[in-house]
Amino acid sequence: MKYSQKIILKNGKEALLRNGDEADGQAVYTVFKLVHAETDYLLSYPDENSFDPEQEAEFLKSRTESPDGIEIIALVDGETVGTAGIGAVGSKYKVKHRAEFGVSVLKKYWGLGIGRALAKACISCAKEAGYKQLELEVVADNDRAIRLYNSLGFKEFGRNPRGFNSRLSDFQEIVYMLLEL
Repeated sequence: MKYSQKIILKNGKEALLRNGDEADGQAVYTVFKLVHAETDYLLSYPDENSFDPEQEAEFLKSRTESPDGIEIIALVDGETVGTAGIGAVGSKYKVKHRAEFGVSVLKKYWGLGIGRALAKACISCAKEAGYKQLELEVVADNDRAIRLYNSLGFKEFGRNPRGFNSRLSDFQEIVYMLLEL
């Protein structure tokens, strides 16, 4: 799936949102490591990345070639500063209408509208791919993210009080949210 859009950030700078491709493997790998070190709200820690840069490149290539999945990168001044993506929950008939969604942005770029723009891009791509429902998990203490998701129309449908086992703060409650497309 392909995507490309230029946006103006709250600080007046331009950002390019586009599907990541094979050449972005190293940059996306590096951003993954940085972002996952900056916050305890994400699914994993930097040392738990299951990809090396070459595998990341292959993943990005596969998402670009996919009819129903995408990994979008945000670039500011040529630097990769965030990523977001959608992927199928499964291929069986009973779940093929559902997609999972995730987004992350380098901390120094928080508050500029990149996360919102990436989320909107993923919603658009999910609709284009024919999904009927977009789902995500968010740490209950992540008020900024929950406000963002609510403003985009996501609704809470459940919680898991011990969803994440944090290395820093014991268990974290997870909020399950969905958007009907």
